[in-house]
Amino acid sequence: MSVTCPTEGVAGLQSTLPGVGSIYSICLADIERKIARKNGSRLGRRKAKATGQRCLSLDDCTGVGPSGTTVRESPQEVVNAFGERIVRVDGDIPIDLPLSNGGRYLFISYDQTSLTHGLHKYPAKFFPELPRWLISRYSRPGDIVLDPFAGSGTTNVEALLLRRHSVGIDVDPFSRFLCRVKVTPLSESELIRCQQELIARILAYEPSAVADTYLPVFPYRDNWFNRDTLLEMAYLRKCIKALDASQEAKSFFLVCLSSIVRAVSNADDNCTRTVIRKRLNKRVYPADALKRFAEAILINVPKMAHFSRLCPADIKVELPSDSDARDIRYPSDFFDLAVTSPPYANAVDYPRTHQLEMYWLDLARGSLTPLKKKHVGTESVSCTDYAHLHRLGIASADHVIKRIFEKDKRRAYIAYKYLEDMRSNLSEVLRTLKSGGRYVVVVGNNRIRGELFENWRYIKDMAVGVGFKLECYFGSEIINHFIKVPREERIMTDWVLVLRKP
Repeated sequence: MSVTCPTEGVAGLQSTLPGVGSIYSICLADIERKIARKNGSRLGRRKAKATGQRCLSLDDCTGVGPSGTTVRESPQEVVNAFGERIVRVDGDIPIDLPLSNGGRYLFISYDQTSLTHGLHKYPAKFFPELPRWLISRYSRPGDIVLDPFAGSGTTNVEALLLRRHSVGIDVDPFSRFLCRVKVTPLSESELIRCQQELIARILAYEPSAVADTYLPVFPYRDNWFNRDTLLEMAYLRKCIKALDASQEAKSFFLVCLSSIVRAVSNADDNCTRTVIRKRLNKRVYPADALKRFAEAILINVPKMAHFSRLCPADIKVELPSDSDARDIRYPSDFFDLAVTSPPYANAVDYPRTHQLEMYWLDLARGSLTPLKKKHVGTESVSCTDYAHLHRLGIASADHVIKRIFEKDKRRAYIAYKYLEDMRSNLSEVLRTLKSGGRYVVVVGNNRIRGELFENWRYIKDMAVGVGFKLECYFGSEIINHFIKVPREERIMTDWVLVLRKP
């Protein structure tokens, strides 16, 4: 059989392409219309930003401009629902924005999915405008910027585009793989050629052609994925690996494949833990993986091409696999600036969040416990570790840890270990920063067994203890999360600490 449909936007493909039986009939026109609707919505928000028109999804803080258009001043002082005064900034943050200790700011981001930032969901990641502003404010072109908790690589992407060299450190192999793809420019012609080949292969899909030997082996695989989905994902992965293309291009398309893994699995799409919730009655149908992957590459190829055109050729990004936030294997007095958003104590189990993606990317096969133990904020601890109460020597932190200990000894040790690890990180960053260099830490609070755990206050006190000077601190209100967290654990404000090496 063949599927006949318009293929606008996929240059070079014929309008008639091979297809298969009814459940696998895939029409590019339907996929492109869906993408156009999404892009139209984003374009509307960007036009509102550019023209000063009101964005209806945000709080009202506007005035009326010429011809009746609505104009938003930025920055602008607003009052939130709790009667608190907050400075609101829409889009790019002015480099000379006045800062005051304890001040509160609401930064409205328009760039969370621009360029390579939107290639893959990642929990609690930076919105690009924040590191862009911090890098511009506290460094110069040609400087070297460090992010010791690189995560999804937002700091490294922004440093690269601002012509700063950078180093991104993360113990998680998925993080390093994603970061490498996001900072590596690719040939536009190669991208388009590979996209066309993959679209043609999607339209030619035959489940009978997929051998069981194509399927990856990992724990509970057949619970996480339906049989149809397993075959489709294995087929797509094999097609990517068979491309006549550079390894960098193949890695890009593998990240596009990884970006749909959670959606086509039986797991809850919006939970930081990878779990199956039967009450959600989630349904994944035959051809869903094929359609979603086609959508992913049609959206992401233009973004990668745009990023590649903007990417300077003489700026380097290093993503070492032998460093750790607590053991930074770089010389003393090496970095000009460090910018990061570390994990929160007891908040996100990153290996568990990305376990299915790692299995499909061949970054893991069996138990993830050894990897979990490497993470700052890990919950993988031994019962012998929490048999007795541990103290940091920071009065405010020790008081809360003691109260948690009375309720849950294990959670108390997890909180203690997190802060002890962060103290090691502060010492390492202090060592590797040049004199006068700054370490900007963006961190929030959370609750552990009902106790408010003010991470930022404890980190601030520890930073001064290891030798930093506190230059400034202020709050950044959080208005959106990629992945939902329980209401009682939700973090509503990040605190930005600007620390300076004497």
